[in-house]
Parts: sequence; C-alpha cells; structure tokens
Amino acid sequence: MRLATGEEVLVARVVAPDGRIGFGFSFRTDATEARHMAEWSAGVRAERPAIESQLDHAWERAWLSDEDVEWESEPRFTTLRWSG
Repeated sequence: MRLATGEEVLVARVVAPDGRIGFGFSFRTDATEARHMAEWSAGVRAERPAIESQLDHAWERAWLSDEDVEWESEPRFTTLRWSG
C-alpha cells in the first residue's frame, strides 16, 4: 500500500478460526514480519513480535508504545479489499 507520504508498506490481515481479525504491517515490505503482527493481533500467536522503526510512522510509534494502531490514519487503508 502506498502511504500518503509516498512510501510503501506491506499490510497483512489474518482471520482467526473464531473470526477475530488482526492486521500487521511492514515498512521493510517483509511479509513474515507483517503476518506475525497480524497473527498476534488476531490472537493466534502468543508472542508479540518486535519491530524496529523504519520511518517513525504513526503505526510504528503506536506498535512500539504498545498502543492500538490507528489504521485509518492512512487514507488508503480503508480502501483495501480483502478476499476470503
């Protein structure tokens, strides 16, 4: 996904067996990193993944501060369409 600032981010979504949905991201466009975040957010991964800030983006700051990520702070996030 292209950010409002022009950089790219990889966004992952995981749907748990009970229907809970989790999202993750990677500014390094690392699919494993994003998937692990999404799995943890959906409650299917026990250990919270550690990341290093790449852009000092609001999503990174929230994750590193153990706060909720405000996904909608990036306008394009709400336009993503998911299959399945």
